[in-house]
Amino acid sequence: MQFSSTLLENAVNEFAKLPGIGKKTALRLVLHLLKQDREAVQGFGEVIIKMRQEIRFCQRCFNVADADICSICANSMRKQEQICVVETIRDVIAIEGTQQYNGTYHVLGGIISPLDGVGPDKLNIESLVSRIQKEHTQEVIFALSPNIQGDTTIYYIQKKLQPHSVKTTTIARGIAFGGELEYADEMTLARSISNRLPVESYVSNR
Repeated sequence: MQFSSTLLENAVNEFAKLPGIGKKTALRLVLHLLKQDREAVQGFGEVIIKMRQEIRFCQRCFNVADADICSICANSMRKQEQICVVETIRDVIAIEGTQQYNGTYHVLGGIISPLDGVGPDKLNIESLVSRIQKEHTQEVIFALSPNIQGDTTIYYIQKKLQPHSVKTTTIARGIAFGGELEYADEMTLARSISNRLPVESYVSNR
């Protein structure tokens, strides 16, 4: 792909670094921005810069936030004694889209995967255990991707929680084993949340 402008080429290369964006799509995006008023493009750039510089992660659940505590944790109308454990922020967004869950979350930041060099110490597991102990949590719902790594993570955390009197459940497996949670449709996610199962019965059947 040949460019008559180095500035254009640099912009295309930067857009092409985004996931799922190839060079042709990146070029279309850049050319679209060139058609816009300078003020509009400047506003677009300022929003991205402001987001990256000022966005925070909730000190309680590690979800994205505008303050020290995210809007979900700060919402007194939600079930604060209920925690849904997820892998990533994208999973929070996916579950929130179902409008079937009214508790809080805890974002692990990944799942245990020794082959990828991800051990329990690299995840937000200890903070989860500490949170459950401090807040006297009544139920922990595991909503991790249904694969070997997800199951390993559930098993590890459940063992850590055994000394604490907390109910542990996992979402019903309407999601195919080996699938990714973020790609599940909202109806499947909604049913999985509503029909969650005790972790003990799930693990014993594996």
